[in-house]
Amino acid sequence: MAAMENYKLFLITLFSAAVLGVVSIIFVLRWVLHFKEGLAWDGGSAEFNWHPVLIVCGFIVLQGLAIIVYRLPWSWQYSKLTMKFIHAGLNLVAFIFAVVSMVAVFDYHNAAKIPNMYSLHSWLGLTAVILYGVQLVLGFGMYLIPVTPVSWRAAFMPVHVYSGLLLFASIIAVALMGITEKLIFALTNPKYKDSPPEAIFVNVLGFLLVVFGALILWIATRQSWKRPSEQILHSLHSDRAGEESTKVGPAMSQLSEENDAEATGELRRRSNH
Repeated sequence: MAAMENYKLFLITLFSAAVLGVVSIIFVLRWVLHFKEGLAWDGGSAEFNWHPVLIVCGFIVLQGLAIIVYRLPWSWQYSKLTMKFIHAGLNLVAFIFAVVSMVAVFDYHNAAKIPNMYSLHSWLGLTAVILYGVQLVLGFGMYLIPVTPVSWRAAFMPVHVYSGLLLFASIIAVALMGITEKLIFALTNPKYKDSPPEAIFVNVLGFLLVVFGALILWIATRQSWKRPSEQILHSLHSDRAGEESTKVGPAMSQLSEENDAEATGELRRRSNH
Protein backbone atom coordinates (compact mmCIF):
# COMPACT_ATOMS: atom_id res chain seq x y z
CA MET A 1 0.00 0.00 0.00
CA ALA A 2 1.33 3.46 -0.92
CA ALA A 3 2.12 5.82 1.94
CA MET A 4 -0.43 8.51 2.73
CA GLU A 5 0.33 11.82 4.38
CA ASN A 6 -1.39 12.27 7.77
CA TYR A 7 -2.60 8.68 7.62
CA LYS A 8 -3.76 8.63 11.27
CA LEU A 9 -5.81 11.78 10.77
CA PHE A 10 -7.33 10.23 7.67
CA LEU A 11 -8.32 7.11 9.61
CA ILE A 12 -9.87 9.18 12.42
CA THR A 13 -11.83 11.27 9.91
CA LEU A 14 -12.93 8.22 7.94
CA PHE A 15 -13.98 6.32 11.08
CA SER A 16 -15.94 9.35 12.33
CA ALA A 17 -17.73 9.69 8.99
CA ALA A 18 -18.55 5.95 8.96
CA VAL A 19 -19.95 6.07 12.49
CA LEU A 20 -22.05 9.14 11.69
CA GLY A 21 -23.36 7.51 8.52
CA VAL A 22 -24.43 4.36 10.36
CA VAL A 23 -25.95 6.35 13.24
CA SER A 24 -27.87 8.52 10.75
CA ILE A 25 -29.36 5.40 9.17
CA ILE A 26 -30.32 4.08 12.62
CA PHE A 27 -31.90 7.44 13.47
CA VAL A 28 -34.00 7.66 10.32
CA LEU A 29 -35.20 4.07 10.79
CA ARG A 30 -35.99 4.78 14.44
CA TRP A 31 -37.93 7.88 13.37
CA VAL A 32 -40.22 6.11 10.91
CA LEU A 33 -40.60 2.88 12.91
CA HIS A 34 -41.13 4.41 16.36
CA PHE A 35 -42.56 7.90 15.84
CA LYS A 36 -44.32 7.24 12.53
CA GLU A 37 -46.42 4.44 11.03
CA GLY A 38 -43.53 2.22 9.93
CA LEU A 39 -42.85 1.14 6.36
CA ALA A 40 -45.26 -0.22 3.76
CA TRP A 41 -46.17 0.18 0.09
CA ASP A 42 -49.88 0.84 0.29
CA GLY A 43 -50.31 4.48 -0.71
CA GLY A 44 -50.54 5.59 2.93
CA SER A 45 -48.24 7.41 5.31
CA ALA A 46 -46.12 4.30 5.75
CA GLU A 47 -45.30 4.40 2.03
CA PHE A 48 -44.22 8.03 2.31
CA ASN A 49 -41.82 6.96 5.07
CA TRP A 50 -39.69 5.19 2.46
CA HIS A 51 -38.75 8.66 1.21
CA PRO A 52 -36.59 9.78 4.16
CA VAL A 53 -35.20 6.27 4.68
CA LEU A 54 -34.03 5.86 1.07
CA ILE A 55 -32.74 9.42 0.83
CA VAL A 56 -30.59 9.06 3.95
CA CYS A 57 -29.40 5.51 3.18
CA GLY A 58 -28.78 5.97 -0.53
CA PHE A 59 -28.71 9.56 -1.66
CA ILE A 60 -26.60 10.73 1.30
CA VAL A 61 -24.67 7.90 2.98
CA LEU A 62 -24.10 5.71 -0.10
CA GLN A 63 -23.28 8.71 -2.25
CA GLY A 64 -20.81 9.88 0.41
CA LEU A 65 -19.07 6.50 0.22
CA ALA A 66 -18.97 6.73 -3.59
CA ILE A 67 -17.31 10.15 -3.36
CA ILE A 68 -14.45 9.01 -1.12
CA VAL A 69 -13.92 5.50 -2.47
CA TYR A 70 -10.86 6.66 -4.43
CA ARG A 71 -9.33 8.04 -1.23
CA LEU A 72 -9.21 4.70 0.61
CA PRO A 73 -5.48 3.80 0.56
CA TRP A 74 -6.11 0.04 0.81
CA SER A 75 -7.99 0.30 -2.50
CA TRP A 76 -4.94 1.72 -4.29
CA GLN A 77 -3.71 -1.80 -5.02
CA TYR A 78 -6.59 -2.12 -7.48
CA SER A 79 -6.53 -0.54 -10.92
CA LYS A 80 -8.16 2.83 -11.54
CA LEU A 81 -10.59 1.09 -13.90
CA THR A 82 -11.76 -1.25 -11.12
CA MET A 83 -12.28 1.71 -8.80
CA LYS A 84 -14.21 3.55 -11.53
CA PHE A 85 -16.66 0.65 -11.74
CA ILE A 86 -17.06 0.61 -7.95
CA HIS A 87 -17.56 4.40 -7.89
CA ALA A 88 -20.10 4.23 -10.71
CA GLY A 89 -21.88 1.23 -9.16
CA LEU A 90 -22.32 2.95 -5.79
CA ASN A 91 -23.62 6.09 -7.50
CA LEU A 92 -26.03 4.03 -9.59
CA VAL A 93 -27.47 2.31 -6.50
CA ALA A 94 -27.78 5.71 -4.77
CA PHE A 95 -29.65 7.03 -7.83
CA ILE A 96 -32.03 4.04 -7.81
CA PHE A 97 -32.74 4.64 -4.11
CA ALA A 98 -33.51 8.30 -4.88
CA VAL A 99 -35.86 7.44 -7.76
CA VAL A 100 -37.78 4.89 -5.64
CA SER A 101 -38.03 7.46 -2.84
CA MET A 102 -39.55 9.95 -5.29
CA VAL A 103 -42.05 7.35 -6.52
CA ALA A 104 -43.10 6.75 -2.90
CA VAL A 105 -43.78 10.48 -2.41
CA PHE A 106 -45.81 10.88 -5.62
CA ASP A 107 -47.73 7.69 -4.85
CA TYR A 108 -48.64 8.91 -1.37
CA HIS A 109 -49.58 12.40 -2.55
CA ASN A 110 -51.80 11.06 -5.33
CA ALA A 111 -53.55 8.61 -3.00
CA ALA A 112 -54.11 11.30 -0.34
CA LYS A 113 -55.11 13.94 -2.93
CA ILE A 114 -52.20 16.17 -1.91
CA PRO A 115 -50.79 18.45 -4.66
CA ASN A 116 -47.37 17.52 -6.02
CA MET A 117 -44.41 19.86 -6.54
CA TYR A 118 -45.73 22.87 -4.63
CA SER A 119 -42.87 23.40 -2.15
CA LEU A 120 -39.29 24.60 -2.61
CA HIS A 121 -38.14 21.30 -1.12
CA SER A 122 -39.89 19.36 -3.92
CA TRP A 123 -38.54 21.68 -6.63
CA LEU A 124 -34.95 21.38 -5.45
CA GLY A 125 -35.29 17.67 -4.67
CA LEU A 126 -36.52 16.75 -8.15
CA THR A 127 -33.86 19.01 -9.70
CA ALA A 128 -31.17 17.23 -7.68
CA VAL A 129 -32.38 13.79 -8.80
CA ILE A 130 -32.44 14.86 -12.47
CA LEU A 131 -28.99 16.47 -12.30
CA TYR A 132 -27.64 13.41 -10.48
CA GLY A 133 -28.93 11.24 -13.34
CA VAL A 134 -27.26 13.53 -15.89
CA GLN A 135 -24.01 13.39 -13.89
CA LEU A 136 -24.24 9.60 -13.85
CA VAL A 137 -24.79 9.32 -17.62
CA LEU A 138 -21.98 11.76 -18.42
CA GLY A 139 -19.66 9.96 -16.01
CA PHE A 140 -20.37 6.60 -17.67
CA GLY A 141 -19.90 8.11 -21.11
CA MET A 142 -16.69 9.92 -20.31
CA TYR A 143 -14.83 7.48 -18.09
CA LEU A 144 -16.15 3.97 -18.76
CA ILE A 145 -16.26 3.99 -22.56
CA PRO A 146 -12.72 3.35 -23.86
CA VAL A 147 -13.20 5.26 -27.14
CA THR A 148 -13.85 8.60 -25.40
CA PRO A 149 -10.88 10.89 -26.25
CA VAL A 150 -8.39 11.45 -23.44
CA SER A 151 -8.57 15.21 -24.01
CA TRP A 152 -12.32 15.14 -23.30
CA ARG A 153 -11.78 13.16 -20.11
CA ALA A 154 -9.12 15.54 -18.81
CA ALA A 155 -11.16 18.64 -19.69
CA PHE A 156 -14.36 17.30 -18.12
CA MET A 157 -12.77 16.02 -14.89
CA PRO A 158 -12.86 19.35 -12.93
CA VAL A 159 -16.53 19.79 -13.89
CA HIS A 160 -17.31 16.20 -12.90
CA VAL A 161 -15.64 16.57 -9.50
CA TYR A 162 -17.12 19.99 -8.74
CA SER A 163 -20.67 19.06 -9.78
CA GLY A 164 -20.49 15.85 -7.74
CA LEU A 165 -19.48 17.69 -4.57
CA LEU A 166 -22.02 20.45 -5.21
CA LEU A 167 -24.82 17.92 -5.67
CA PHE A 168 -23.83 16.06 -2.51
CA ALA A 169 -23.90 19.23 -0.40
CA SER A 170 -27.13 20.39 -2.05
CA ILE A 171 -28.87 17.06 -1.40
CA ILE A 172 -28.06 17.30 2.32
CA ALA A 173 -29.44 20.86 2.37
CA VAL A 174 -32.61 19.74 0.57
CA ALA A 175 -32.96 16.82 3.03
CA LEU A 176 -32.82 19.26 5.94
CA MET A 177 -35.56 21.32 4.29
CA GLY A 178 -37.67 18.17 3.92
CA ILE A 179 -37.13 17.12 7.53
CA THR A 180 -38.23 20.54 8.80
CA GLU A 181 -41.21 20.64 6.44
CA LYS A 182 -42.37 17.19 7.54
CA LEU A 183 -42.11 18.05 11.23
CA ILE A 184 -44.03 21.32 10.82
CA PHE A 185 -46.86 19.57 8.95
CA ALA A 186 -46.98 16.37 11.02
CA LEU A 187 -46.60 17.70 14.55
CA THR A 188 -49.86 19.32 15.63
CA ASN A 189 -50.33 18.41 19.29
CA PRO A 190 -47.82 19.29 20.61
CA LYS A 191 -46.55 21.46 17.80
CA TYR A 192 -43.03 21.55 16.38
CA LYS A 193 -42.34 24.88 18.09
CA ASP A 194 -43.02 23.23 21.45
CA SER A 195 -40.07 20.85 20.94
CA PRO A 196 -41.73 17.46 21.54
CA PRO A 197 -39.43 14.39 21.67
CA GLU A 198 -39.91 13.62 17.96
CA ALA A 199 -38.85 17.15 16.98
CA ILE A 200 -35.71 16.99 19.10
CA PHE A 201 -34.87 13.49 17.84
CA VAL A 202 -35.22 14.45 14.17
CA ASN A 203 -33.34 17.72 14.66
CA VAL A 204 -30.45 15.61 15.96
CA LEU A 205 -30.71 13.50 12.79
CA GLY A 206 -30.37 16.67 10.71
CA PHE A 207 -27.32 17.69 12.71
CA LEU A 208 -25.74 14.27 12.17
CA LEU A 209 -26.27 14.55 8.40
CA VAL A 210 -24.57 17.95 8.30
CA VAL A 211 -21.50 16.72 10.20
CA PHE A 212 -21.37 13.56 8.06
CA GLY A 213 -21.45 15.67 4.91
CA ALA A 214 -18.75 17.99 6.24
CA LEU A 215 -16.42 15.05 6.95
CA ILE A 216 -17.00 13.52 3.51
CA LEU A 217 -16.25 16.86 1.83
CA TRP A 218 -13.12 17.25 3.97
CA ILE A 219 -11.83 13.83 2.93
CA ALA A 220 -12.68 14.46 -0.72
CA THR A 221 -10.96 17.84 -0.93
CA ARG A 222 -7.66 17.12 0.86
CA GLN A 223 -5.00 17.06 -1.85
CA SER A 224 -2.63 15.04 0.38
CA TRP A 225 -5.24 12.23 0.58
CA LYS A 226 -5.70 11.96 -3.16
CA ARG A 227 -5.10 8.65 -4.92
CA PRO A 228 -1.64 8.71 -6.55
CA SER A 229 -1.43 8.48 -10.33
CA GLU A 230 -1.27 5.04 -11.89
CA GLN A 231 2.38 5.59 -12.81
CA ILE A 232 3.38 6.22 -9.20
CA LEU A 233 1.39 3.24 -7.96
CA HIS A 234 2.86 1.05 -10.71
CA SER A 235 6.43 1.98 -9.80
CA LEU A 236 5.71 1.38 -6.10
CA HIS A 237 4.29 -2.08 -6.85
CA SER A 238 7.22 -2.81 -9.18
CA ASP A 239 9.72 -1.87 -6.50
CA ARG A 240 8.08 -4.31 -4.10
CA ALA A 241 7.20 -7.24 -6.30
CA GLY A 242 9.19 -6.91 -9.51
CA GLU A 243 7.40 -7.30 -12.79
CA GLU A 244 3.96 -7.94 -11.50
CA SER A 245 1.42 -6.28 -13.69
CA THR A 246 2.53 -6.66 -17.26
CA LYS A 247 -0.23 -9.06 -18.15
CA VAL A 248 -2.82 -6.57 -19.18
CA GLY A 249 -4.23 -6.57 -22.67
CA PRO A 250 -4.14 -3.68 -25.13
CA ALA A 251 -7.50 -2.24 -24.05
CA MET A 252 -6.40 -2.18 -20.39
CA SER A 253 -3.13 -0.50 -21.35
CA GLN A 254 -5.07 2.21 -23.13
CA LEU A 255 -7.33 2.75 -20.10
CA SER A 256 -4.30 2.89 -17.82
CA GLU A 257 -2.83 5.68 -19.92
CA GLU A 258 -6.12 7.54 -19.81
CA ASN A 259 -6.21 7.24 -16.04
CA ASP A 260 -2.81 8.93 -15.84
CA ALA A 261 -4.12 11.78 -17.97
CA GLU A 262 -7.05 12.27 -15.60
CA ALA A 263 -4.84 12.21 -12.52
CA THR A 264 -2.18 14.62 -13.81
CA GLY A 265 -4.24 16.80 -16.10
CA GLU A 266 -1.85 16.15 -18.99
CA LEU A 267 -2.74 14.70 -22.37
CA ARG A 268 -0.87 11.49 -23.10
CA ARG A 269 -0.33 9.64 -26.32
CA ARG A 270 -2.64 6.73 -27.08
CA SER A 271 -0.61 3.74 -28.10
CA ASN A 272 -0.44 -0.05 -27.66
CA HIS A 273 -3.57 -0.57 -29.77
